[in-house]
Amino acid sequence: MQPEPTVLAFDTSAAHCAAALLSGGAITARVDEMARGQAEHLMPMLEEMLAAKGLRWSDLTALGVGIGPGNFTGIRISVSAVRGLALGLGIPAVGVSGFDTRAHGLPRPVSVAIPAPRERLYLQTITDTDASSPALIPIAEAPADLAPEPSAETLITHMVQIAAQRASASTPRPAPLYVRAADAAPARDAPPVILPS
Repeated sequence: MQPEPTVLAFDTSAAHCAAALLSGGAITARVDEMARGQAEHLMPMLEEMLAAKGLRWSDLTALGVGIGPGNFTGIRISVSAVRGLALGLGIPAVGVSGFDTRAHGLPRPVSVAIPAPRERLYLQTITDTDASSPALIPIAEAPADLAPEPSAETLITHMVQIAAQRASASTPRPAPLYVRAADAAPARDAPPVILPS
């Protein structure tokens, strides 16, 4: 019989640091609301969660991470962290989209939406066999049958459950899910001139 998995999942794609730990068949979730500072807050938060259960990093069997869509910088923070941890620990890392966490446990087909900037939504319809391409739509065009928006704690709990189900030795590296182009653009200033020594 396979031992029960010990999975840590985390997400910084919104204005929070959220994490959930699946250990001994039980889930502990934590959501720290914050608009900035997730990069500095994430690793100490994860270490506190492990220590509270008497666990070390080496006890983990898999990792889960929120890949978006959401805040560009926040997504990069989590995806970079999970790639480094997975490589260092030699365990699989599972990327989980915000659409999957919202659709988890709901009957199919289901349309799920994630709040986006400027009065818009990221939208995806998920069936038993596939999913539509994510779209960015105005809130006014949202379908009437959208799944209700779960709490951040529910979403991170769903994420660790999905990561535990999908984890395997052949899990691909998590990659960010971007539905729209970044607001930031490369600088148009001329590059600096390097003087000869």
